[in-house]
Amino acid sequence: MSGYDARTLAFYAAEAPVYTASGKLGVSRHLDRFLDRLPAGAEILELGCGGGRDAAHMMARGFAVDPTDGVAEIAAKAEAQIGRPVRVMRFGELDATARYDAVWASASLLHVPRRDLREVIARIHRALRPGGLHFASYKGGGAEGRDRFGRYFNYFARAELESIYRDAAVWDLLDISEGVGGGYDGAQGPWVQITLRRPL
Repeated sequence: MSGYDARTLAFYAAEAPVYTASGKLGVSRHLDRFLDRLPAGAEILELGCGGGRDAAHMMARGFAVDPTDGVAEIAAKAEAQIGRPVRVMRFGELDATARYDAVWASASLLHVPRRDLREVIARIHRALRPGGLHFASYKGGGAEGRDRFGRYFNYFARAELESIYRDAAVWDLLDISEGVGGGYDGAQGPWVQITLRRPL
């Protein structure tokens, strides 16, 4: 189980300066709603922190954040943004047990090959404390493929994504929603957002 696609990692390594400078809209529009569900000072693992905007926002709100990214070049840019170390960790390397109150994965798990996603989700579940929350967002569509930059996406439809999460571990589903949004390639398309809780 790798939990990553080599061509996608190579893209982010090569494009780190440009990629981390993109995203003029700032933090994820789903972030504050997620944070409002957490107790003050909660410990949050961020998977795929990119340029560090979401991590900086979480820190500013008083949360204890463990930012990670699978690409060293991206992690270095995030460190410069937030002024603290960022761990280089790929999704399949997550091995924590009951350590975090939340796992935030905005537009990152969408790069996990479909064959590996169930195990990655199980690792996230294991890393959460009982009652811990997990958020992830995925590009929708229903069939895996690559974009014009060669990046891999798993492109899940809503029902399929929910089924994979339920197959991977026992969750309380808090909400799942669909919408339209953009990305680094500038194209608009469907997205699916999911928020779950590890049962007490």
